[in-house]
Amino acid sequence: MDDHKTPAPPRERSYETPPAEGPITDAEAARAAALSANEHIKIASGYLRGTLADGLLKHATGAISDDDGQLVKFHGMYLQDDRDLRAERTKKKLEKAFSFMIRLRIAGGVVTPQQWLVLDDIARTYANGSLRATTRQTFQYHGVIKSNLKRTMAAIDAALLDTIAACGDVNRNVMAATNPAQTGAHKAAYALAKDISDSLLPKTNAWREIWLDGERVVGGEDEAVEPIYGKTYLPRKFKTVVAVPPSNEVDIFAHDLGFIAILDKKNKLKGWNVTVGGGMGMTHGETDTFPRTADVMLFCEPQDALKVAEAVMTVQRDWGNRKVRKNARLKYTIERYGLAAFRAEVERRVGKPLQDPKPFRFESNGDRYGWVAGEDGRHHLTLYVPSGRIRDNEGGPRYLSGLRRIAEVHQGDFRLTGNQNVIIANVPADRKPEIDALVEEYGLTTGAGALRRNSLACVALPTCGLALAESERYLPDLVTELEESLAAHGLAEEDITIRMTGCPNGCARPFIAEIGLVGRGPERYNLYLGAAFDGSRLSKLYSEDVTAGEIRATLDPLFAAYGRDRQPGERFGDFVIRAGYVAKTINGPDFHDRTGPLQAVA
Repeated sequence: MDDHKTPAPPRERSYETPPAEGPITDAEAARAAALSANEHIKIASGYLRGTLADGLLKHATGAISDDDGQLVKFHGMYLQDDRDLRAERTKKKLEKAFSFMIRLRIAGGVVTPQQWLVLDDIARTYANGSLRATTRQTFQYHGVIKSNLKRTMAAIDAALLDTIAACGDVNRNVMAATNPAQTGAHKAAYALAKDISDSLLPKTNAWREIWLDGERVVGGEDEAVEPIYGKTYLPRKFKTVVAVPPSNEVDIFAHDLGFIAILDKKNKLKGWNVTVGGGMGMTHGETDTFPRTADVMLFCEPQDALKVAEAVMTVQRDWGNRKVRKNARLKYTIERYGLAAFRAEVERRVGKPLQDPKPFRFESNGDRYGWVAGEDGRHHLTLYVPSGRIRDNEGGPRYLSGLRRIAEVHQGDFRLTGNQNVIIANVPADRKPEIDALVEEYGLTTGAGALRRNSLACVALPTCGLALAESERYLPDLVTELEESLAAHGLAEEDITIRMTGCPNGCARPFIAEIGLVGRGPERYNLYLGAAFDGSRLSKLYSEDVTAGEIRATLDPLFAAYGRDRQPGERFGDFVIRAGYVAKTINGPDFHDRTGPLQAVA
């Protein structure tokens, strides 16, 4: 056998001794520990207040202070500017075109038709005329200027929604399985996601004080304000998901904490397998940063799930790296201390030993498009929304107007998916024709070509300040090119996952796509191959600094070989490893080893 095809031997692991002390809770201790700058900002913020209220009154600028720019993330928003306008505004000696991205907290991605109408109004009145369904199963707005922030937040609050903890060093929006065919299991997954979201929500009153002019609670500086988080909250962001096999549409292995439903033969819930330590972000050129797929740690019964969620998060709160922010995610905590020690501490905090994981199987991480009937007789229509951008396209689908019109007559609810699509859910059988007529009238799509329906892109340029390259605006054109290549090799209907991000932070989870493209610079990308179709295995760097014009030419020979030499049922990600074109990634620390093409494509 070719040496390149032989898996690398397991690394000898040596783990650090877990810390005995609890979390840092005061500024003196933080200074003594030489913590990162963000830790000092949190401690001095007065539980996320900072000087945000005063900064909103400074009308001479559309921005806020740097420290408040960190704190405002906990309130669900980022300060951004339109990078397409930077050069022109700089030339004219004008301030950058600042605005805010606002992200909502919608556990499980479920909203009512009435809430949809309010969210649509906000998009038209205060944002850039679009709603964006994100890869975290929620909505975000772009282009909200500072003077409209409080109006926007008041409108969101009036819809009985909020943006608390949608960003920042906290437990963020909790995702849940949406597979409508498994009605009972979906209800259990949604209920757990909602309970975790509510239980692990920051308790500070800062959000209501600043955005809704609420009264400040007397004595609000007491540590009891945040009984779970304390003054320093978490070392970094913390993402939680709930999955129901056989579909892994929430990409459970890409997140800090996950719950996998274990069902009996009648699809009744027996309990949850718990996963820990997944995460996508890394930094180009820094091999001590890497994506990682989560470990399946244990099984818990339904009544223990909430305790387990809090225990996992609080262990990360106390053990996570607060000195080096780029190594602060739970994935690095697991790498430092080992899964066995982490599990033992979780069980200690839960108060009892827990069982080992139960068998399960995932088959895909995509959505089911078109109509699907649930176990309860209700019907659910999944619409394909390119990159989740809900807007009216000139000469194309009018998503914003069409979904508004549907919301005006719909009697069920809407569900967002982790793949940026929208489900019109819980439709009675006699109302299907009405929904179908509106879908046709507004040109909405209930599917797409095989590659396109398995594609994801982050926002990237022009608004994201971290973007190094295009993503959302470029991926549709690239997919068109690649579809032509696939068709030429008889692969037009072959499901292959492809994801693109403008930077290596990984918001569209590119490192678990069979084809991953990660921005390196203007029109330059790193190309990753070899991930598993079900999202359970990381990819490997195949080609570095590929220009946009070279992507098709790089992939076409691989498509040709796949069409010619694949085995029955073999997925593209599995094929490129078996055929010896790229090395298999075992997990995070192995991600940067054995990169590049292992042999030329015949």
